[in-house]
Amino acid sequence: MTPRGRRRTGMVRPYTPADGHAAPTRRSLDLATILIADREMPLHGLGPHAYRVMQHCLPGALSVAEVSADLQLPGAVTKVIAAHLVDSGHLIARNPAPAAQKHDRALLERMLNALQEL
Repeated sequence: MTPRGRRRTGMVRPYTPADGHAAPTRRSLDLATILIADREMPLHGLGPHAYRVMQHCLPGALSVAEVSADLQLPGAVTKVIAAHLVDSGHLIARNPAPAAQKHDRALLERMLNALQEL
């Protein structure tokens, strides 16, 4: 039993911050998924954790892992909240660019040629 006036901290069931949902509605979300907030969607009516996720994503694009770490929520819980926000249109989810598509091939070939000429 905790002393009077002190809140007990500890384990919270994962479905509690996710408004009673235990699994994400989208299987396509992973920790590397990029979340982009739709600035036109109203924030009133959102639960407290969903509101925090939206407030965190409004300045720019963040990954699910970044949101999870910054808000100190487990990744699985963050994915559930994010999935519901994507379903409602509050968030847009984008897969990160594959590593092979991040580089300009022409630039890499010019660099390789320059190195070979040395």
